[in-house]
Amino acid sequence: MLALRNFTSRTRNVVSIFNAFTTQNPNPEQSPIPSCTRYDDLINAAGRERDFATVRYLLNKRSRDGFFNTVNTFKFISTDLSLLDELSKHIARLNGFARKSSYNSLVAQLAKMHRIPDALRVAEMMSTNDYGATASTFHPILNALSRKKEMAKAWRVLEAMRACGIQPDVTAFNHILTAFCYIGDLKSAANVLESMEEEGVAADSRTYDALVLGACKAGRLDGAISVLRRMMDDELPALYCTYGHVIKGMVRSGYNAHAVEFVRSFAGKDPKLDAENFGILATHLISMNKIEEAYDAVKEMENRGLKMGYQLKDFYELN
Repeated sequence: MLALRNFTSRTRNVVSIFNAFTTQNPNPEQSPIPSCTRYDDLINAAGRERDFATVRYLLNKRSRDGFFNTVNTFKFISTDLSLLDELSKHIARLNGFARKSSYNSLVAQLAKMHRIPDALRVAEMMSTNDYGATASTFHPILNALSRKKEMAKAWRVLEAMRACGIQPDVTAFNHILTAFCYIGDLKSAANVLESMEEEGVAADSRTYDALVLGACKAGRLDGAISVLRRMMDDELPALYCTYGHVIKGMVRSGYNAHAVEFVRSFAGKDPKLDAENFGILATHLISMNKIEEAYDAVKEMENRGLKMGYQLKDFYELN
């Protein structure tokens, strides 16, 4: 009887949630409109109550309704990891795409909590059971480890991917490369590039961005500009932040005139890029107390008709 009452209670929960999305309200403005946030709230509420039948129902329904899972879909496990195994069993019973998406979201949540062994276990289980694991499944794990500069563990994740028959892609390598470049460790960055070349993984804009960052962090501004030129020769679009690395590096090193020349050399093609570059130039000149040079940069922004933030506008008007 207890089991029957539990089943009836949970079924009632499912029905009430279904009605919340389907019953027409006389006042449409007060109707609970389906959304990613709405689904996340309902899934977390059901998860905290250990109502996995409702969790499974909602995951299938949100997939049918075209709402993807988010980093908050399984937030409820952050306060009770004992729910993980039971949740994983119920996700395994979902339909194809909903199952893959849910497992990927679960891996991301565990990585966000820095529960790396648990995240890796779920990712490897996805591969073993043919639940659609791809390189992107492992990206949140690599991101979490790289941010903490746990590089040896990050390399082992690449090995785990290969053991699962999943080739590390450029994004996987970029997580590790960026971490090394951020601290100016160009020797380790070179090792990452060698691994990419050995495995036939082509560089993308993020790869070059990391290399420019690394060169700037190591004080090799000439190298940073060479990498940027190589990027353009390879016809890869540079990210806005890639230019920013060079500008910041030049200003920090006292090469203010070179920074101005660098920004002007790319001006006139992309107004948004121009606003970004001149804005970064002016902001960092101000931070270095180079008021006259900063004013000239902001004045040039005004003359070029470029948008500037409130702080730069105030600086221009006050000077």
